[in-house]
Amino acid sequence: MVKQRFEGQIVVVTGASRGIGSATAFAFAAEGAKVVINYRSDTEGALETQSRIRAEGGSALVYQADVGKKEDVDRMVSEVEERIGPIRVLVNNAAAFNRDSFLDVSLEEFDRSFNTNVRGLFYLSQQVARRMATRKQGAIIHISSILAQLAVPGRSVYCATKGAVEALTRAMAVELIADNIRVNAVSPGMIRTEALEAGFSDPEILANLARYIPGGRIGQTMELAQAVLFLASEDASYINGIILPVDSGMSVREAGPLPKG
Repeated sequence: MVKQRFEGQIVVVTGASRGIGSATAFAFAAEGAKVVINYRSDTEGALETQSRIRAEGGSALVYQADVGKKEDVDRMVSEVEERIGPIRVLVNNAAAFNRDSFLDVSLEEFDRSFNTNVRGLFYLSQQVARRMATRKQGAIIHISSILAQLAVPGRSVYCATKGAVEALTRAMAVELIADNIRVNAVSPGMIRTEALEAGFSDPEILANLARYIPGGRIGQTMELAQAVLFLASEDASYINGIILPVDSGMSVREAGPLPKG
């Protein structure tokens, strides 16, 4: 029998009640991990993710915590380490979205987005990394976005937060590798999630945009999840500080008109 890559390891996935987070939690569980499904408010989605995992014989625990709140982060990290075991992998997927134009974004919305996407990610990573450092082992994966590099109207704050995440990825990687903690990020392109579809009121617009992707289609959440698993695994033991695009080549395509056909 082939040993599963994450057999018995504790993996925390934030924002795992739906979309990319849910798919990532499921994928880790399928590889033998004991997954902590973190969520902020979508209890139904988190329980559904847990149910899917358990139906396939996997191990999953649902844990409510707002990663933007220090007290929630402290409680979650302490309780997971004390009651379940040492965290081997942290996947920072939880994110706040803002779709206001630059001229209309309030400072309150700016602060809300950065609180979750940057400050919360920073503090959770710090608390987990401190424990990983004592064990000289761990992997941290941040979920960035193609919008850290390619801007679109109405996403100025979100773009800024993901740019900060990518800079932090490189900085953390340089510092933490001395304690055998690898830090990397994945940069999703157009992945079919509820958040993506919510940003397009007309499905035809989304379908038309898919024609601009070199691969000609929108990606699936499990395709993104497999990239996360690779970076967290020993197969990527010499990979540190990278931002891995998962976008079918969209981020390297020359700007121009949509292809015909």
